[in-house]
Amino acid sequence: MSADDRVDGPHQGQPLVTGGTALEDAEAALVLTHGRGATAQGMIQLADEVHREGVAFLAPQAARKTWYPNSFLEPVERNEPGRSSGLRAISDAIDEANDAGIPTDRVMLVGFSQGACLASEYVARNPRRYGGLAALSGGLIGESVDPDDYLEGDADLEGTPAFLGCSDVDPHIPAERVHETADVLESMSADLTKRLYEGMGHGVNEDELEFVSGMVAALVEN
Repeated sequence: MSADDRVDGPHQGQPLVTGGTALEDAEAALVLTHGRGATAQGMIQLADEVHREGVAFLAPQAARKTWYPNSFLEPVERNEPGRSSGLRAISDAIDEANDAGIPTDRVMLVGFSQGACLASEYVARNPRRYGGLAALSGGLIGESVDPDDYLEGDADLEGTPAFLGCSDVDPHIPAERVHETADVLESMSADLTKRLYEGMGHGVNEDELEFVSGMVAALVEN
């Protein structure tokens, strides 16, 4: 799905929760996508831990707290229309930032679990310069990853900073999918950092928050 494809799905019309600096006063924005069974408000609370003055938070809420019904490793069609509707929710949040005068190269996507999968997929499917991507415990969506699906034409992330953080034994996210996701993003000229944490489980750790905090700071320092 590209950003120009209109989707009227289960997540359209759901709330867009805001936080951080007021959008009209902000010079950068985070688009925050939550995990399965979680909430947009929970992502706002996570973002509060990495906030810098001048950064607005935009967190779409998934219908019934779930972006798509099955594992992200299932065939794509088994997670429709939720997957495409979730990608549209990200696009709409970026549009909100753009409409407030924040360019996309100062918009950073931050997602956890299901939300990390969606954020990764969105950036790879809509390549351009973003303020950043932080995918925490997630990866590209589908039964397998075919780089040719993403590297058509002149697909170029133009040095977008990207961070992939995950446990090496995450029960939901195979380490191999993190590696495959990193390979695709690097092939699209992302400035990529990948960290696998030994025995962590499915969560977010202090090292990840510290790294993401630095990425957020760079949004308003450059």
